[in-house]
Amino acid sequence: MPQLNPAPWFFIMIITWLTFSLIIQPKLLSFVTMNPPSSKAPTTYTTTPWTWPWT
Repeated sequence: MPQLNPAPWFFIMIITWLTFSLIIQPKLLSFVTMNPPSSKAPTTYTTTPWTWPWT
C-alpha cells in the first residue's frame, strides 16, 4: 500500500509549511488594514420593545 509510505508526503508537507511560514506569511502581514480601529466610543441605540397584538 504505497499511500502509507510517509517519505514523500512528509517532505512535501514540511516544504509547504516552510514556504508558507517564511515567505507568504510575512508578505501577508505587511499589509496595512484599510479600516483601522478608531478610538471613538461605541454608540448605543435606544429601542422600544415590540408590542405583540395577541397579548
